[in-house]
Amino acid sequence: MFEAIIEAETPQDMIGYTLDNHLELNENLFEVAVPAVSVILAALAGELSALARDHLLITLWRLAAGDAHNTEQALGRVGLGDECRAKAREGLWLILQLGLTGSADDADTAADLCELIDLDDNRSALYQALLRERASAKSKRRRSH
Repeated sequence: MFEAIIEAETPQDMIGYTLDNHLELNENLFEVAVPAVSVILAALAGELSALARDHLLITLWRLAAGDAHNTEQALGRVGLGDECRAKAREGLWLILQLGLTGSADDADTAADLCELIDLDDNRSALYQALLRERASAKSKRRRSH
């Protein structure tokens, strides 16, 4: 599934391939979410289509924003959200780079991720402001064309 998403160039290439409901369900995480964060970060470090990058960034945000699904909690795996955020934190500089060089949507998603995973409040506030400013500027440019 990851391979199909990573190689997708068009929406048609992704038909039938999604990570939705496999790693999380409405931000309720399954155990597989933790290793998936590392796979997503590795994929984001490579060459991707805008479509694949967008899908993976949003999936990463869902994982970082989530908490353990009730079925996982029943099995004693209550810290999945914290584990996903810790794994995502390892890729903070990659996330910031994507936000500062990508689309307006990338910048917005990177800002949201920064808010969730960066433990340094001052640095987080600075980068969130830069990313939101970039998203706003890119959106204005897109509307004026």
